[in-house]
Amino acid sequence: MARTGYQYTTSPRKLEPDVQRKRNKRQRKLKVVEDLPRQKVVVSPEQKKRQKNITLVVIGIFILLLTISYRNSQINEKFTEVQTLKKELSALEKENEQLEVTIENSLNLNNIEKQAKEKLGMQKLTNRQTVYVTLPKKDYVEPATEEVIKTENKNWFEEFVDKIFHR
Repeated sequence: MARTGYQYTTSPRKLEPDVQRKRNKRQRKLKVVEDLPRQKVVVSPEQKKRQKNITLVVIGIFILLLTISYRNSQINEKFTEVQTLKKELSALEKENEQLEVTIENSLNLNNIEKQAKEKLGMQKLTNRQTVYVTLPKKDYVEPATEEVIKTENKNWFEEFVDKIFHR
């Protein structure tokens, strides 16, 4: 009988002999395992060495990751410190600019005049307080009466040449 997906009869199909044999083999394989004494596991020196190396590598990787984590935390702290200092710098620069504006305002002539009137009791000059002085038109610069003689310092060779040729 050919195997198809649809069954036309109401009675169940009979299993083929191959299928029955396979099921019997599976059932035979399942046996209860009795407790056997454990055998002593012998680990060779090569396996011990390999296991030791793997352990050292794992410890080394752990230390490396721990070091990287610590360094990153230090970098983060320094970055936070730099940001704080930048904020302080900007606040100081802003205060400095405000002080410069205050100084410029205090140097304004109108402000100086106002403070002089209020604090010192000063007043502006009137025409009655102005005194004119007349000076003669004589030149007050006097010419030099003495003649200035310049002497040049010459070395001995130049003096010797002057004596020979200018005699």
